[in-house]
Amino acid sequence: MTFKPDSKKRRNTICTTLWTQCSPCDFQVLPFHIQDNLSDALKKLKITTTDSTADSLEGCLDCLLQALAQNNMETSEKIQKSGVLQVFASLLMPQSSCTAKVANIIAEVARNEFMRNPCVDAGLVPPLVQLLNCKDQEILLQTGRALGNICYDSHEGRNAVDHAGGAHIVVDHIRSLCSKTDPASEKLLTVFCGMLMNYSNENDTLQSQLINMGVIPTLVKLLGIHCQNAALTEMCLVAFGNLAELESSKEQFAYTNIAEELVKLFKKQIEHDKKEMIFEVLAPLAENDVIKLQLVEAGLVECLLEIVQKTVDSDREDDIAELKTASDLMVLLLLGDESMQKLFEGGKGSVFQRVLSWIPSNSHQLQLAGALAIANFARNDGNCIHMVDNGIVQILMDLLDRHVEDGNVTVQHAALSALRNLAIPVVNKAKMLSAGVAETVLKFLRSEMPPVQFKLLGTLRMLIDAQAEAAEQLGKNIKLVERLVEWCEAKDHAGVMGESNRLLSALIRHSKSKDVIRTIVQSGGIKHLVTMATSEHVIMQNEALVALALIAALELVTAEKDLENAQLVQILHRLLSDDRSAPEIKYNSMVLICALIGSEPLQKEVQSMAFLEVVSKLRSHENKTVAQQASLTEQRLAVES
Repeated sequence: MTFKPDSKKRRNTICTTLWTQCSPCDFQVLPFHIQDNLSDALKKLKITTTDSTADSLEGCLDCLLQALAQNNMETSEKIQKSGVLQVFASLLMPQSSCTAKVANIIAEVARNEFMRNPCVDAGLVPPLVQLLNCKDQEILLQTGRALGNICYDSHEGRNAVDHAGGAHIVVDHIRSLCSKTDPASEKLLTVFCGMLMNYSNENDTLQSQLINMGVIPTLVKLLGIHCQNAALTEMCLVAFGNLAELESSKEQFAYTNIAEELVKLFKKQIEHDKKEMIFEVLAPLAENDVIKLQLVEAGLVECLLEIVQKTVDSDREDDIAELKTASDLMVLLLLGDESMQKLFEGGKGSVFQRVLSWIPSNSHQLQLAGALAIANFARNDGNCIHMVDNGIVQILMDLLDRHVEDGNVTVQHAALSALRNLAIPVVNKAKMLSAGVAETVLKFLRSEMPPVQFKLLGTLRMLIDAQAEAAEQLGKNIKLVERLVEWCEAKDHAGVMGESNRLLSALIRHSKSKDVIRTIVQSGGIKHLVTMATSEHVIMQNEALVALALIAALELVTAEKDLENAQLVQILHRLLSDDRSAPEIKYNSMVLICALIGSEPLQKEVQSMAFLEVVSKLRSHENKTVAQQASLTEQRLAVES
C-alpha cells in the first residue's frame, strides 16, 4: 500500500495585465479634452473607414489608445456603445499600416471581462487569426495579445479561436521561433505561450488538443534554450502547470528532459515565489512513475533535503510553506517503486537516513513526512525486514507515544500506516509483537477519527496473522472486542466497518480459542460475523464463514442463540443456492452446515429449508472439492433427517 501526502492543487491562470503595454488607470476620470477627442474619433471611425486617409485613421486609433491608457474601463465602455467594434473587423488587414494599432486596441479592451464576448460577437476573432499568418512581428505581437485576452476566462472566446484554427498556427510559430534568442523573438514567444495558456486554461479538451499538436516537447525545448529569460521561463512554467494535470501529458513529458530542466532551473532560484511556481509543476509531474525516477536521477532529492535543512527551524511563513512542499514532494517521489528502491539503497542510503532523522524532530510536518516515507519504503518484504531489524519500529512507537493525548491525527495515521506495512512479512510479526507494538497501537482505541481507527485495525490484523498467542491475548481483551463490535456498526465509514469485521474474524481464526469466542459472543459480535458472510467481497465472506465454522465447532452451545437470531441458516441456504457464489464460499458454507446440525434448534432450521435438494445439485459442480464436500454434506444431512 502506498501513501501520498495531502496536496493543494492550483490551476494556473495568465493574468491579463501581462498582455498590456500601457499601465491601466481604471479609477481615473478621463480629462474633458480626451473625452471630446475620443467622441470625435469614435464618430469618425463609425461613419466610414473606406474614405478615410491612413493618416486620419491612425490619428483616430492613436486617440483611442491614449484614452485606453488613461482609463481603460471607461473607454472600453464607450467603444462598445459606439458600435465601433464591428468596424475593427474590416481594418484587420495584413497590408494595412493601421493593423497593429487596431489589434493593440482590441487587446486593451479585451482586458475587461465585459468586453470579451462583444469582441467575439463583432466577428473579430477570424480576422485576428488570419493575421497570425503574416510576417510582421509587431502585428503578430499585438494579435497574440488580442487573442490571448479574448480567450481569458471566456468560453465563447476560446470556442471562437478554436473554430478559427488559431491554436494550430500559434503552435507552429512557437516551434519555428523556439531557437531564436533575440529580444523581439523572445517577446513574441512569451506572448504566444501566454495566449495558448489562456486558450486552454482549465479546459481539458483544449489542453488535450494542444498535447496532440505536440506542444509539450516544444515547450520543454523552449525552457532549456531560454532559461535566462525570466518572463518566458515563467510563461513556460505556467504552461507546464496547466498541462501537467492531464495523464496524457505526463506520458509526453516522460519522453522529454523536463526533469533535468526543472531541477536545473530550481537550483538557480532564490525567491520563494519562483520556487513555488516550479513546485507546482513538479507535483503533478511527479505522479508519473517514470518522471519520479527521472527527477531522482536529476538531483531533485538533494534540493529538497537542502530546503528542509534550511527551513526546519524557521518560523517565517514562506519557510514553513517551503518545508511542507519539499517534504511532501519527497514522499511523493517515494511512491514509485524504482525511485523508492534507488533512494533506499539497501537501507544504507544517505537519503533514507536523512528522512529517518525527520521522525524524532519537533516539527509535525517532518514527523508526518518521515512516517509516510517509512510507509512507502516498506513496500516490499526485503525493505521491511531490514527496517525492523534496524530499529525502525521503536522510532515509530516513540513517535506514536508523543501523539497519544490530543495528538496530531495525520501523524498518528502515518505512523500506524508504516507499522501496518512493516508487519506484513511473516518474520516481522513476532519481532514487532515482542517489541510491544500491539500495546502501543491499543492506546489509540479511544480515537474517534476514522482514518486512525482504520489504520489501527489494519495494523492489529496484520500483526496477529498466524500468531495464535497474540490473537488469543487480543481476543480476550474485552475493551478491544467491545470497540470492534461498536465499529462494526460504523455505516458512515465503510472502511472502518469492514476492517472491524475482518479483525473480529481474524481473532477467532488465528487463536482458535474458546475464550476468544466466548468474549466475542458476550460482546454481541456474532451477528456481525454472520452479516459479513453476505459481503460483496469474496475474501470477507470466506473469512466470516471460516470463523463461524470454528465457533460452531468449539462453542456451538454458547453461540447457538445468537446464530439463530442472526438467521445464519437462511443466509447459508441463499449462498448455496446462488450460482454466483464462489467455489470456496459454497465449500465453507457446507462445512458450516455440517457443524450447525449439532445444535437442535439450528438442525430443525436446516431440515425445514430443504438443504438436501440444494446440496445434491452441487455434487455435479465443476469444482471437484465442492462436489466432494457436497457428497459428504448430503450423507450427513440424510443421516440427521
